[in-house]
Amino acid sequence: MKTHKLAIIPGDGTGPEVMAEGLKVLKAAANKFGFKLDLHSYDFGGDRYLRTGEVLPASAVDEMRKFQAIYLGAIGHPGVKPGILEKGILLRMRFELDQYINLRPVKLLPNVETPLANKKPADIDYVVVRENSGGAYTGHGGITMKGTPYEVATQEMVYSRHQVERCLRYSFELARRRHSKDNPWRGLKADEKAAGKTAQVTLCGKTNVLTFVFDLWERAFYEVAKDFPEVKTDYCHVDATTMWMIKNPEWFDVIVTENMFGDIITDLGAMTQGGMGVAAGGNINPQGVSMFEPIGGSAPKYTGMGVINPIATILAGGLLLDELGEAKAAAAVEAAVTATTPKMKSQAAGRMGFSTAEIGDLVASAI
Repeated sequence: MKTHKLAIIPGDGTGPEVMAEGLKVLKAAANKFGFKLDLHSYDFGGDRYLRTGEVLPASAVDEMRKFQAIYLGAIGHPGVKPGILEKGILLRMRFELDQYINLRPVKLLPNVETPLANKKPADIDYVVVRENSGGAYTGHGGITMKGTPYEVATQEMVYSRHQVERCLRYSFELARRRHSKDNPWRGLKADEKAAGKTAQVTLCGKTNVLTFVFDLWERAFYEVAKDFPEVKTDYCHVDATTMWMIKNPEWFDVIVTENMFGDIITDLGAMTQGGMGVAAGGNINPQGVSMFEPIGGSAPKYTGMGVINPIATILAGGLLLDELGEAKAAAAVEAAVTATTPKMKSQAAGRMGFSTAEIGDLVASAI
């Protein structure tokens, strides 16, 4: 029987609570589809930092390389200054493990309220691929004459052809796979309209202003597209992308964009699909170790109350299974979630009609 070795980081606040439900569902999927999970838990997070003064042990990243994937609950502690844990844990692992793809499905589930008028699950079903290793977030730049009236700050958006092309290629392969007849996820489309969508990759950029960086992105985009003749191409400026995500989300299939733009538009997408309680994501190195997490924070004020929605964490577990090659199990997780959300009253904390653990039970039993 195949065994998958996973690193588990429950994290801070309500992270351990939602992680317990994510693992409950993963174990149900493993039992049904005939594989084993070898789980190793780590206490990285705010409590450890306050106790030891250490964000991550020096050996932590190398130790993570021994696993097939990392499953994360949440990072963020009210007793720790913002940025310390996020940079010291999340960004460090993303960069050092070269998790160059940030994958963010934007999918409206049944009975989940969207702020978009007259939009249904068939209309909101696309994926954003955010380049995760370059751009302004890599820290190129600095400050001179700090604290004086003449202070100058710079932060540069830097990309190599290698970074751009591997991200684009991943996006085209994803679009092709989403529409493959053999894709087990295909049957989960909301209706025939969604199932019949044409495979398409939309480049989200700013070619009219960021003329150097997006000249590179645009040229590479159309060159890579030649290897995928069955996939349509489109281009949108980032400001236009945000407009169409609200007005006509059904136009999108796969959106690919650079790091900062992706950070912004994926949170917009999360709100259109019902909020952070149902938004999952993956930081992916297709050739290495990937990390999967709910998009919402640690919500420390709700710790121990059993009122946090675990759906995002459960869906992140589904993405993890898909990355491990367990596509049928991953599809079953999403199908079980799709069967569960109609039973819930709301996606908001404390208004779901069930406790955190009860929702995990419902999804696991649906599998």
